[in-house]
Amino acid sequence: MKAIILKEAGGPENLVIKDIPVPVPKKDEVLVKVKAISVNPVDIKTRKGLSLYNELKNDEPIILGWDIAGEVVQTGEDVTSLEEGDEVFGMINFPGHGKAYAEYVTAPANHLAEKPDLISTQEAAAGTLAALTAWQVLLDEAKLQAGEKILIHAAAGGVGHFAVQIAKYLGAYVIGTASEANYDFVKELGADDFVDYTKEKFEDIVKDADVVFDTVGGDNPLRSLAVLKEGGRLVAIAGGITDEVTEIAKSKKIKAWRHLVHSNGDDMEQIAELMEAGTIKAYIFKEYPFEEIAEAHRQIETGKTRGKVIVIVQ
Repeated sequence: MKAIILKEAGGPENLVIKDIPVPVPKKDEVLVKVKAISVNPVDIKTRKGLSLYNELKNDEPIILGWDIAGEVVQTGEDVTSLEEGDEVFGMINFPGHGKAYAEYVTAPANHLAEKPDLISTQEAAAGTLAALTAWQVLLDEAKLQAGEKILIHAAAGGVGHFAVQIAKYLGAYVIGTASEANYDFVKELGADDFVDYTKEKFEDIVKDADVVFDTVGGDNPLRSLAVLKEGGRLVAIAGGITDEVTEIAKSKKIKAWRHLVHSNGDDMEQIAELMEAGTIKAYIFKEYPFEEIAEAHRQIETGKTRGKVIVIVQ
């Protein structure tokens, strides 16, 4: 089979196509013929030698990627939840070695969900890491409640556009930050209010929020403390929860922490149901053929991707 190998940490030119053996599923795994994959910022960071690179560098060949959609072609002897021919999708083995950039992938059966008939393979691939992150942050971490006010940073991005939709599903009042070019998009997702971060400071506008979901990092978490009410919650996924943030949050009786998404088939099934019902939708910004995955990486690196970037494998 063809797989995209990371030769060494560095630029997108280090992603090369090679022929390697088709993997064999373990007892609790299935072999998936991959049809589409999703590319995420964590892929880019890991490729550069950051994020999960140190965990993967001694497990050669390094094959990046965690988001897949495809067809089960073989099942391990202990698998009863899936059968050959099932269309599935999920974020596999995260955080770990997902090896999604390949024509065939082995995955724990309990990391996958069956793809709803009403959504495309590309939409399924898009509704994996980004949707799982939003789901786990809002439900499991922040425990967002109906009627609460939430500020979602980078609301037009991969995680952000799912977070807006899920927050509205939960009954929250949603404020999204994005550039002016994404105003209509963020409002169509269901946001009640909008802040153009290129022209105004969100901390000058938003007050008494119950929850802030930060997907940006940098100084955003520190600045976000100013918009939260006493007892508020700040959840970040891109860093920025420094000692200073922790101390100030404590003094203001605010909870602030970082969340790292993890593979979870039960959560994937919840997302599948919402996608099938049309409650949440994946927006696909651009699709690339497998051979042009380096271009998909370059697009993500612009920081100006609306929704998700998808790579068609076969």
